[in-house]
Amino acid sequence: MSSGETLESLDYSILQQCMHCGMCLPTCPTYDATKLEQHSPRGRISLMRAIADGQLSPTRAFGEEMSYCLGCLACETACPAGVDYAHLFETARADAERSGALANPARRLVRFLTLRLLFTHPRWLRMTGRILRLYQASGAQALIRFLRLPRLLPPRLRRWEAMTPPIRPEFSHQLIRPLERPEGKPGHRVALLTGCIQDLAFSEIHRDTADVLLANGCEVVTLPVQPCCGSLHAHNGDPETAAVLARRWLDLLDPFGLDAIITNSAGCGSHLRSYRRLLAGDPVYDRRAEEWDRKIRDIHEWLVEIGFVPPRGEIREVATYHDACHLCHGQGITRQPRQVLASIPGLRVVDLPESEWCCGSAGVYNLTQPEMADRLRNRKVDHILSTSARIVATANPGCHLQIEGGLASRPCPPRVTHPVSLLAAAYRRGGWRRPGSSIAS
Repeated sequence: MSSGETLESLDYSILQQCMHCGMCLPTCPTYDATKLEQHSPRGRISLMRAIADGQLSPTRAFGEEMSYCLGCLACETACPAGVDYAHLFETARADAERSGALANPARRLVRFLTLRLLFTHPRWLRMTGRILRLYQASGAQALIRFLRLPRLLPPRLRRWEAMTPPIRPEFSHQLIRPLERPEGKPGHRVALLTGCIQDLAFSEIHRDTADVLLANGCEVVTLPVQPCCGSLHAHNGDPETAAVLARRWLDLLDPFGLDAIITNSAGCGSHLRSYRRLLAGDPVYDRRAEEWDRKIRDIHEWLVEIGFVPPRGEIREVATYHDACHLCHGQGITRQPRQVLASIPGLRVVDLPESEWCCGSAGVYNLTQPEMADRLRNRKVDHILSTSARIVATANPGCHLQIEGGLASRPCPPRVTHPVSLLAAAYRRGGWRRPGSSIAS
């Protein structure tokens, strides 16, 4: 873009909604850390509006400022004017990418290999996961780390290596059949989405989710090969690929034949509710996307909606709950996960200070902005340890890995898990058996 060219894709009507009242400032982690106006939602919206008005050009500084934003959406919860910051933020990032302000050969290559290649081909992603699993299970990773060979890598690659998640021996399609039915007549027919990273690193959470749905009379459809939902792409300035993936999902799964489409990942769930907006004006997919958005449910939201069966099995532990940003701020779901945890006999749930404050994961933020991500992670971990809880429950794979990584260096760290996994464990301890299984699963 040349000097003075505006970002025409920004919705000016949304920009005008911002009253510059400043109520978002205390909720913004980057403003809280720096006390700089440019690092606040209000400051970023002012930058967007100046560019939309042609007063500024979309420079590298603008692109870097958009990258510095976590996209945690705490500002949306605080905003009295109802500014759709998520839409502004994603559009501004996309426009910054289109402007070429952040372009360099290495960055273009990484984005192509990840966003355009790996995360658009689920079989390739699983193949990569299997290679990583072999690298980890063979002891090669442990040996390389013991010999401190990662220190020979460039700083960013060294951090990426350190943050490689443990890959599970079996992925979701090996644990869950394409169609599973509960005992008796199903009360609901639902589809279970298994995601990308969650499929490789936390496939057991999907098995637990399927079990909880079965225990509550749901027939569960789980496609063996599932594309990425497009959240990573939309969040990182690639709405075109996000739209391609949305159409792919709408071709694969008919929302009209389901009572609900279930997700257990906060980041995915927030994006999955926006397919109609993403495909606005598409005559082929508009009606289908509208129905899709209407049927998307977070697992906790769905369980409370259908009146889930309280478990009989006990879990005698002290737990605390971290609100994933895209669950509490992106989807407005805070009460339901706590209701799920409160239903488990013996489980004492203690409040987590600043439970809705971002942990610093924020998609790939902990890779692109390591200093701020570490600062936020340490703040979160300190609050977790202050509760003396032995279990930390959270409903997003990024938060799970970020918090687990921060706790790993502390003595006697609590276990990190998903609320639905605790509920599944309580069902099994209470004698529930998966249909077709002779023993409790």
